Amino acid sequence: MDHVFQCTGHELKIPNIVDSRGMYVFDDQGKQYMDLESGVWCISAGHNNPRINVAMIQRIGTLLHAGFCYSSETLEEAAQAVLRIVGFKDGKCVFLCSGSEGIEISRQISKHLTGNSLSMTLHDSYLGSYASVTDRSKGWFLFNWEACKTCDKIDSCDPSCRLLKDIPIDVADFVFEPGSSSGFVRFPPKALIQNIVETVRGNGGKIVINEVTTGVGRTGKWFGYQHYGIQPDFVAMGKGIGNGYPVSVAALTKPIIEELEEKPFHYAQSHQNDPLGASAANAVIKEIETKGLIENAERMGKLLLPRLEALVDNEVVLEVRGRGLMFAVDMIDAETTNAVYSDLLDIGYIVGNRGTSFRIDPPLIVTEEDLNGFIEAFKGALAARKKL
Repeated sequence: MDHVFQCTGHELKIPNIVDSRGMYVFDDQGKQYMDLESGVWCISAGHNNPRINVAMIQRIGTLLHAGFCYSSETLEEAAQAVLRIVGFKDGKCVFLCSGSEGIEISRQISKHLTGNSLSMTLHDSYLGSYASVTDRSKGWFLFNWEACKTCDKIDSCDPSCRLLKDIPIDVADFVFEPGSSSGFVRFPPKALIQNIVETVRGNGGKIVINEVTTGVGRTGKWFGYQHYGIQPDFVAMGKGIGNGYPVSVAALTKPIIEELEEKPFHYAQSHQNDPLGASAANAVIKEIETKGLIENAERMGKLLLPRLEALVDNEVVLEVRGRGLMFAVDMIDAETTNAVYSDLLDIGYIVGNRGTSFRIDPPLIVTEEDLNGFIEAFKGALAARKKL
């Protein structure tokens, strides 16, 4: 890879994957790897899914890109499917290319409608790769919820809490990432989020949910916000909605659309509402529903979580967090993490390496047999470290 600029911050370990299928990718030497990171958490319905591929091939053979003055009924069909799973009756969607774009357009609309420029998020959230969300030195109120983790009222969350009282009244939007926490898989307390939503909405702000990582079944429900009993105004999704194809969606509620009818908004990109991306999203939704993959994610997650928790020994493995098929395993230090990561890779298992943590986010098609094999491999890699 002499001419490919690598700037992800992650080392390229397998330079030439030549095939993929289901849970596996295959290199040019014929070695197979079980992909427990789903690419970059994108492969929801399995690598090289034949039914999704057929839908995309059919679309490529007709119209894959549309101009501003013409489109395809494919967009309407996909939009109806997205709005159905997100629960936005009579809402609308815009199809884009990345999760970052889905969050960006949602925030722009929030600011446009409220007339405010201040955004709010939890201090450990990841909201995309654009400077508007990575540079939080201005235009952001960061809610630090570290103290909430040890609060004796964590399950009830007193609305009169000082932290809640510090929320500015001129917040345009609360952008909530329901569980990923910049990849470290932390789940804020339900009552806390409900109080934040009530406070922001009471002041006229909008609720934007970042479901780029947590959405499309990853947490055992269609969307991570559904664990919190809240009603958003916008839901931004990406990654799993395309099963590896770069498509994202911003879903808007009917009340937001009605506000925009009174206060028109302009946003245009070259690949906005492309038929190919919409076809991919629609096919992914159909595949997940047909195969019962939401239910499988919940079921497999309940099997894997206690088995990972059983590995906590405070010597090598410190903590495990998870919901559905999204897990983090905290290790004692980066050296140990890197060594175990390399051992797993050598025997054919790909997990996410986060320095002192592992990310485990398998495709939603994962089976109990797959998980059994991984747990045994993980135990072996951990045992090897303890002997050193």
